[in-house]
Amino acid sequence: MSTETNVKLKSLYDQDYQLWLEDTVAHLKSHNFDALDLENLIEEIESLGRSDKQSLNSYLKRLCEHLLKLSYWETERDRCFSGWDREIENFRQEIQEILDDSPSLRNRLGDRYPAAYVRGRRLFLKVSKLDSERIPESPCFSLEQALDDDWLPWRPDSETID
Repeated sequence: MSTETNVKLKSLYDQDYQLWLEDTVAHLKSHNFDALDLENLIEEIESLGRSDKQSLNSYLKRLCEHLLKLSYWETERDRCFSGWDREIENFRQEIQEILDDSPSLRNRLGDRYPAAYVRGRRLFLKVSKLDSERIPESPCFSLEQALDDDWLPWRPDSETID
């Protein structure tokens, strides 16, 4: 690729991302590999993987936060159950959709779960203003429970935490 073509492609990437994408796809489809802006293409492909990992971490953190709300925020539990339950279902679905698209990420969930719990706990404590001594620093529910569509730590007809 000539220096002039390379500069043009990098400029296009910086000036009009969507047009750069369309141009890149056209070059790939026509097997015109010499015309590709490889530096930015590689960066974009790497960022796709990071994006899924970051989304998975975020959903897992928020899932933990809401499971803690159901487990420990007794003064708000009856009034907020429906909304928290809906959010828990949403986070579980989002996690599952990512795992359906990228099953290899399932292997990373176990490693990321303790840190996601800690971050979710921090969010929960900030919003609930409960005494941090009451809330375990290590996960008080397993990753399997957190992802199980049929499991909740509390339901309106039950006063015990599983």
